[in-house]
Amino acid sequence: MKPRTPGDCGNGLPHNEPMTPPPALPAPLPTRKRRSFLRRGLIMQCFCIGIALVLWLFGARHQSLLINWVYATAIGTSSWLFIDGGRTLAMYMLRRWHADSRLAQAMWPGTALMMVVVVLGAAFGYSLGSAIGDAFSGRHMPRLLDNPPALITTFLCSAAATWYFYSTERLHHERAAAESARRLALENQLRLLESQLEPHMLFNTLANLRVLIGIDPPRAQAMLDRLIAFLRATFEASRERMHPLATEFERLSDYLQLMAVRMGPRLQFTLDLPAALREHPIPPLLLQPLVENAIKHGLEPKVAGGQVSVLASRQGERLRIEVRDTGVGLDPGGPATRGTQFGISQITERLRAVYGEAATFSLQPAGDAQGGTLARIELPGSATSPTA
Repeated sequence: MKPRTPGDCGNGLPHNEPMTPPPALPAPLPTRKRRSFLRRGLIMQCFCIGIALVLWLFGARHQSLLINWVYATAIGTSSWLFIDGGRTLAMYMLRRWHADSRLAQAMWPGTALMMVVVVLGAAFGYSLGSAIGDAFSGRHMPRLLDNPPALITTFLCSAAATWYFYSTERLHHERAAAESARRLALENQLRLLESQLEPHMLFNTLANLRVLIGIDPPRAQAMLDRLIAFLRATFEASRERMHPLATEFERLSDYLQLMAVRMGPRLQFTLDLPAALREHPIPPLLLQPLVENAIKHGLEPKVAGGQVSVLASRQGERLRIEVRDTGVGLDPGGPATRGTQFGISQITERLRAVYGEAATFSLQPAGDAQGGTLARIELPGSATSPTA
């Protein structure tokens, strides 16, 4: 007996274990912390410049603006570093002692503990910043307890900056959590849509194969071989969130060749994909329902058969994909419109999930002498998927 390789069900087809890969993870925690720290530091420098201007304009014009800026920056930056470091230390101890507490998960030690951190951080920051300013200017700043205005200003500014940082970080965290939840919901929605689409396509193909077995066994054998190769390639491609347009066209070629085994000369097809658009990302199996509907509801009811053409083109900044057939057309209530709602709803929902309102889909009569139906999809110039 031939041994099975990992990912093989024994018949050459992959099993269902891999499924869709997990959504892209956000930036690593140390990277996010570093960015957040740098952002707070930049905001703090702007805050210090504003304090220096206020002091210079309303009470310290006897000193140069440079001196006011040095003291404001030294005291403000030192206080911020002490407060931020104290908050980090408090969070470390809180997570170590109460890892499951709500505060530990929210990255905030609580108002009471944070007030203690602000008072101590502002006091140490004033002392260190004053020493730095004195070393630069050659002056002597009074000690904190001997300078009530500086005491009040330092504490108020430290508390205001801390509250601002807390509010912005909390807002940023809530937005990130909401975005993560939205992406997860879209991932689950797309998985559901794909799980519905693949069996639908497979059942239709097997039904066609069943008919062919009874009337032409050799062609049925050839069709079965094509089906196995097609399913192997399709299952591998469908586990990706997005894939190149060239891969989508390759799957369409496999499917059309599979259908050509059954329909013979009644089915002609052309695929037109410019080289510049080959790498454009689209959701897997997006075009499959359109081609399937074109054959089942357009060409099969027509005795002479016809042609299916798939064309991709660039329209300004947008990608346009057209699936055209020369079948019986969209006669209201006729065979061309029966049974097509599943494919149409799949395409509409997947486009909305991936692109929002940036993508459009239309299905209309071809409007020329050849007749038939024209399906058109327009996508933005670059994919805006939910795992970015």
